[in-house]
Amino acid sequence: MATKKKDKPIILITNDDGITAPGIRNLVEAVKDLGKVVVVAPDKPQSGMGHAITIGHPLRMHKVDIFGDTEAWQTTGTPVDCVKLAVDKILRRKPDLCLSGINHGANHSINVIYSGTMSAAMEASIESIPSIGFSLLDYSVEADFTASRFYIKKIVSALLQQKMDKHLLLNVNIPAVGLDLIKGVKVCRQAYAKYEEDFTERKDPHGKKYYWLTGEFINFDKGKDTDVWALQHNYISVVPVQFDLTNYTLKKQLEQKNLFK
Repeated sequence: MATKKKDKPIILITNDDGITAPGIRNLVEAVKDLGKVVVVAPDKPQSGMGHAITIGHPLRMHKVDIFGDTEAWQTTGTPVDCVKLAVDKILRRKPDLCLSGINHGANHSINVIYSGTMSAAMEASIESIPSIGFSLLDYSVEADFTASRFYIKKIVSALLQQKMDKHLLLNVNIPAVGLDLIKGVKVCRQAYAKYEEDFTERKDPHGKKYYWLTGEFINFDKGKDTDVWALQHNYISVVPVQFDLTNYTLKKQLEQKNLFK
């Protein structure tokens, strides 16, 4: 009796930079041979959207021919909307893996909170779909994605060859250096780092005030096991993330002290 050939895994790809961004094209190229790839992404940049969803406005979606033989859809929604629409209206079942990115710019440390890239991946994880968000520390549309493609294929291949936890969620950041300069991959914790923000006050042509957000990134964490340290030393950082925000240490302390009796 012939052995039944195993179906190729279905890989959902989305992003927050928009469906025409170079990053998502390079992500498709990196994994298109590893399974059946379906792209569902925003029709325009959605950076910094976090876990926003569209309420009170209609969502539109249509098929586009952007990635050759790869099925692709663009939507008017947020990155999280894209994941929801993909599962409910396009795939009509949960994919085996969801990949988000490749984001143009860092999503290490505190950026994970604001990132549309990581929120799309997190939405998939909430829906019991293993997921990974990929980011390259280069904001340029002319960024070199050679190292990203190489290591993304390596990481995704390794995960597809084993049974993944249905809530697996990884935040992967890649330093903006050549392939020959990357020292390897490090599993890290999220650094305690943040932006010291400043709102620059300006005036429009009518003399009315408006504010432009600026700021400086400051790393308060000197540990050598963090994503920021790894990236500064030319390692790819892999941070396991979860959507359960419960502080279990504080929960235990509050229960022991019985403060709210």
